[in-house]
Amino acid sequence: MRLDPDVIRRTLDDATAERLGTVEVFSEIGSTNTYLMQQPGPVPGQFRVALTDNQTAGRGRHGRTWQSPAGSGLCLSMAYSFASSPANLPALTLAIGLGAIGALQALGIDGVQLKWPNDLIVMNGKLGGILTESQTQSAGAITVVTGIGLNIDLSGQQDLIVEGEWARRIVDLKSQVEKLPARNEIASSLIIALSNILVDYDANGFAQYSRRWRSHDWLFGKAVTIATANKTISGIGAGVAKDGALLVDTKKSGRQRVTSGTVTSAGLEETIS
Repeated sequence: MRLDPDVIRRTLDDATAERLGTVEVFSEIGSTNTYLMQQPGPVPGQFRVALTDNQTAGRGRHGRTWQSPAGSGLCLSMAYSFASSPANLPALTLAIGLGAIGALQALGIDGVQLKWPNDLIVMNGKLGGILTESQTQSAGAITVVTGIGLNIDLSGQQDLIVEGEWARRIVDLKSQVEKLPARNEIASSLIIALSNILVDYDANGFAQYSRRWRSHDWLFGKAVTIATANKTISGIGAGVAKDGALLVDTKKSGRQRVTSGTVTSAGLEETIS
């Protein structure tokens, strides 16, 4: 079944439906995030959604591309306006990842993990990614556009190499379930979960999610190498702090905090030798 905004709307809960301004479906688009970033931001407390299963110029962190051939996945972006910039806005991406996991669990899809700060992982392969962007509006309001790309049915393309060494393959939802949920059902579940995360984050920030993140932390206990703006840090993933910073236990410098960087490799070792 093709994506249908009317079907999606009918399956939302009342609270989400009341907050939703527009939901737009595109048969093809360059980037759902780019589109929403170019639109007027919704009024604070409201949101709008753009989605497609054929994104031709998707973007990831640090200028990377997100490959989503026609019919292979789902790309969904949501714009939400905060009346003022919430504390610790960069950690919102981590909370959105938990929202995506909750949406999949509601569909009976378990075993998804999170790779700090923005990747969805299943069986050591990449299932999806998250990109969060923001822009300031008038009177101090700030609009956040968060996009999620999910691999739904790759039809034999799983051997692609994604983002270098840390993930040597990609995976899709079809390989993880006996019966694949309809795209409209997946979209509806994501919209409900993400809207709840955004509203809760607006009120309480990231600290409420730090303990929950640990139960899905793919990097925990792994030997990791992180490239930051000023240096490279190697050690063992030790979870995330209450503000969302990645914690890395190193042999020479003890526990290090990483607030911005790229995981260039992640092994399965559990101790520093």
